Amino acid sequence: MARTAPPALTAPPEWLALDRQLCFALYSASLAMTKLYKPLLSPLGLTYPQYLAMLALWEADGLTVSQLGERLSLDSGTLTPLLKRLEALGLVQRLRDAADERRVLLRLSGRGRALQARARAVPAAIARATGCEPGEIGALTARLQALRRRLVESPARAA
Repeated sequence: MARTAPPALTAPPEWLALDRQLCFALYSASLAMTKLYKPLLSPLGLTYPQYLAMLALWEADGLTVSQLGERLSLDSGTLTPLLKRLEALGLVQRLRDAADERRVLLRLSGRGRALQARARAVPAAIARATGCEPGEIGALTARLQALRRRLVESPARAA
């Protein structure tokens, strides 16, 4: 007896149009957003990934390197050079945890804490550039965070 093939799980051809791809919309929006941040972060002496690390540390000073990596979704190979640069800039200190030498704690320096006041203008400039109201930005951010959670938890990810 001949086996029948399972039904094809394919999308109609029009679904292959570049402008219909969620991945491309997210990718191109991310590129545009990062480009927008560059001139705003330059006076602060920060790159976009460094800015994200500083945001996390301004929110919770004293994170471990692994906690920061989880927060930013970065592996240690990417995070270590970024942190070395922030340390060279005098913004953070990497300290061994006295209770567990394997853990490295991240502490903001005085200069790192002071930089936060100068960075407060960045979100307002981004909001103006998007043309979105604060509520719209909050709602869009929440939807993207929910999308990310679903993608991370997706059974298709393991396939």
